Amino acid sequence: MNESAAPNKTFPVSWEELHRHSKALAWRLLETLNPVGIVAVTRGGLVPAAIVARELDVRLIDTLCIASYDDQKQGDLTVLKGIEGDGEGWLIVDDLVDTGKTARAVRAMLPKAHFATVYAKPAGRPLVDSFVTEVSQDTWILFPWDTEPMSVPPIVSRKG
Repeated sequence: MNESAAPNKTFPVSWEELHRHSKALAWRLLETLNPVGIVAVTRGGLVPAAIVARELDVRLIDTLCIASYDDQKQGDLTVLKGIEGDGEGWLIVDDLVDTGKTARAVRAMLPKAHFATVYAKPAGRPLVDSFVTEVSQDTWILFPWDTEPMSVPPIVSRKG
């Protein structure tokens, strides 16, 4: 999705689905990684990183604080808190790789880390080492921390 275009589709993710997909990411990483620690990309990577850390029994967790989204679009990227070092031996966890803008900044800061996301869109997918679920570029993922339960009309009535 480019920065000015509105998403065409939404993909709501429940807490249970996010937990299941984050655990699947841990399973995918289990055989190939033994990280010294995890870097959660805030804010979206915090919950998946906690789940992955539990499943891989990693206790050393740090954060890379980057702001680039408001509630419906990606804008300018601001690094609020970085990480020292080149990332060797570390696992980076984020909820999503979208356009790749954040992923490029993270890769530049920690080029030797293994970068894993729960969800990936085609434009950003080549920038991560591991992911679980791919969604189309024109899909907006509705994460559980961004939503409230409410009634919505059927998909067919929303076609326009």
